[in-house]
Amino acid sequence: MQKKHMAVALLAATSGVAAAQSTVTVYGLIDTGIEYVNHASATGGSVTRLSSGAMNTSRIGFRGSEDLGGGLKAIFQLENGFKLDTGGLDGDANQLFNRQSTVGLEGGFGRVVAGRSFSTTYDFILPFDPMGYSGQYSWVTSAGATGARKDGMPTGVSNLVKYQGTFSGVKVGAMYGFGEVAGSTRDTSKYGIGLGYDNGPFSVATTYDRVNGTAAVSGGAFDKSTSVHLAAGYQVMESLKFSLGYRYYKRTLASGATPLRSDFYWGGATYKFTPALSLIGAVYYQNQKNLAVDADPIMYSLRLKYALSKRTDLYASGAYAKAKNNQLVGVSRDDVGFGDSQVGVTLGMQHRF
Repeated sequence: MQKKHMAVALLAATSGVAAAQSTVTVYGLIDTGIEYVNHASATGGSVTRLSSGAMNTSRIGFRGSEDLGGGLKAIFQLENGFKLDTGGLDGDANQLFNRQSTVGLEGGFGRVVAGRSFSTTYDFILPFDPMGYSGQYSWVTSAGATGARKDGMPTGVSNLVKYQGTFSGVKVGAMYGFGEVAGSTRDTSKYGIGLGYDNGPFSVATTYDRVNGTAAVSGGAFDKSTSVHLAAGYQVMESLKFSLGYRYYKRTLASGATPLRSDFYWGGATYKFTPALSLIGAVYYQNQKNLAVDADPIMYSLRLKYALSKRTDLYASGAYAKAKNNQLVGVSRDDVGFGDSQVGVTLGMQHRF
């Protein structure tokens, strides 16, 4: 009788373990290309180089979930961005998982994660960029002009708590990044909200975010950056899609100087000649304000992409950027140019696993 009870108990315990199923996936993306860029130095010289992450940032990651029952899951994600050309980290050398390192819960209510991840604005708005999360030749995350000035959105956020859920086509999201400054809950804190709607061929999203700087003057004043985004997309037919967007940006300075203001616009289309061959075109324009000399940069981008398989693509990308009043401009979202115009061309390959 005792052996029977032990067998029943063991069976029940085994069934419980089987019910709490866990999955772990290793995934990644490798993207590299040969790039030519003019006006790449103070002397006006051009450069030809091997680039990494031209179409999308190269990365390797781990994600997983555990079924907790009742429709609830425990989830995690660790993701590292790297430079294929050098093997180095893409970003801060002290951040091993510089793209994402989160743990959280997911269920019918949506998902909540904590750690380092992308901002709500990034999650909601980047799908409307015709160049699609591109590391090159897109200014949706930030536009480089007038020297090092970039008026953009928060992207990667540390010390983050983020929520996102979708209900009958309506997507809602919010995030808060702790500043973790003793004596102040506002210094270096970040927060944002997002609302989106997807109904058949039409989709739209809007976001609001705020990024606080570090208190730099007496009285605890600090720089504050605010941006509001609105973006929309329309699938005209299976082979043709249009998308456009707008950003209101304002940076209030702790010094009391005139705030930095700009309005940013973009638009473009994707056309599929065949299931394997597609052409993407986009225009990005920034209207700068409250400056003695405005750059008001504009950039035209093109990409031709051919899918060798579901996981491997060949592509050719090009961009031309121009600024007014002899101000500096660059085709990259990260690298500052050394002239009032710049051309970049890349031939690349991407593989996903």
